Amino acid sequence: MKIKELIRSLGPGFIIASVVLGPGSIAVSSSVGSAQGYSFLWVIVMAAICMMVYTSMAVRFGLTNEESILQTISNTYGRWFAMIIGVSSFISASCFQFGNNLGIGIGMEGITGIDEHIWPVVFTLLAIILLFWAKNLYKVLEKLMMLLVMIMIVAFLVNLLLTKPDMVEVVKGFSPMSFKFENMDIISALVATTFAINGAIYQSYLVKDKGWDIGHLRRGVNESNMGVFFLALISMLIIVTSAAALHPQGISVKSAADMAIQLEALFGSYAKIIFSLGLCAAAFSSLMVNAVIGGGLLSDGFGLGRSMNQKMPKVFTAIILILGMLVAVFFRGDVIYALILAQASTILAVPFIAGGMYLILNNSEIMGKFRNTKKQNLIAVFGFVLIVAMVYFLVIKLSTLVVSVIN
Repeated sequence: MKIKELIRSLGPGFIIASVVLGPGSIAVSSSVGSAQGYSFLWVIVMAAICMMVYTSMAVRFGLTNEESILQTISNTYGRWFAMIIGVSSFISASCFQFGNNLGIGIGMEGITGIDEHIWPVVFTLLAIILLFWAKNLYKVLEKLMMLLVMIMIVAFLVNLLLTKPDMVEVVKGFSPMSFKFENMDIISALVATTFAINGAIYQSYLVKDKGWDIGHLRRGVNESNMGVFFLALISMLIIVTSAAALHPQGISVKSAADMAIQLEALFGSYAKIIFSLGLCAAAFSSLMVNAVIGGGLLSDGFGLGRSMNQKMPKVFTAIILILGMLVAVFFRGDVIYALILAQASTILAVPFIAGGMYLILNNSEIMGKFRNTKKQNLIAVFGFVLIVAMVYFLVIKLSTLVVSVIN
């Protein structure tokens, strides 16, 4: 396969990478690297393996069935199940959208000096215009997301070479020696930077929009895995550069300016502006695709249409864009903590989606010879248990936060 054809075929994987890689992911990875060093790199690997299994499940379904996965869940187990998945995905996407808008705000303020609360309005309007007036939304998103993700990979990779991390400590970071129950909040946030199952299930829709069929199965799985690989790579690069540049100085990430310090080895005094541009790129790519996924799954869950070129998915997508914008415009508080919390909140929808995918992909009447293998089921069950545990600890965290606010 020619390089140009290979790059063109990576579209679905890059779209998924772009939705997961938002400002919350960058904030989480930077914060963990600065505070904990290289100790939690193993979490990214673990989450990436789970993400690859679920995206490959989605690709297999999308290429072997005419109906969408939520329609099939509705036909097999009842519309109520599909509706629960759709609603939970919508809520998760709306929470994540808040973080995307915050990222755009602080990024653009770092570039222009104009108040951060103005920019969510500007970029949401741009996103809505793109949503309703782009003739083929998939092709537009594919090209835009591939460009933005590759820019971020190159910037952090070059900077990594200049920060000269301790490679012995980096290797140690891939060993789960740092696992402790008191670190579950860190682990939960890091898992959410990579294992975003609402993005995984939407892969089944993207391969259909790509126009692929069963003959593209191996290629589709390989390329979705490549998208997850790039996603995990960026998160690990950010952790390593943050650990090398910030951790030795005892710098704790509390603002975009703190996160930008990790790029000073490459960009010097321009680090803040360059980092702000990267943060905006991550935020806008995630803002657009995250809303499309949440709106599309809600619409399909209610049987109102599944394609990103249909009316109701676009309407629900616009609602998510507006909700995220409104919350960010009126938000006053710790931006970095809010980004991390918004990132972690995406796992709330995971148990329902994971359960539905597991049932469908193991249904021999629907999947035939393409149903899950024992090895795939083992990892899928592990991922499901992992996410349920993460949800439990997140609910405890949110409950504690609500009580503290009330008191």
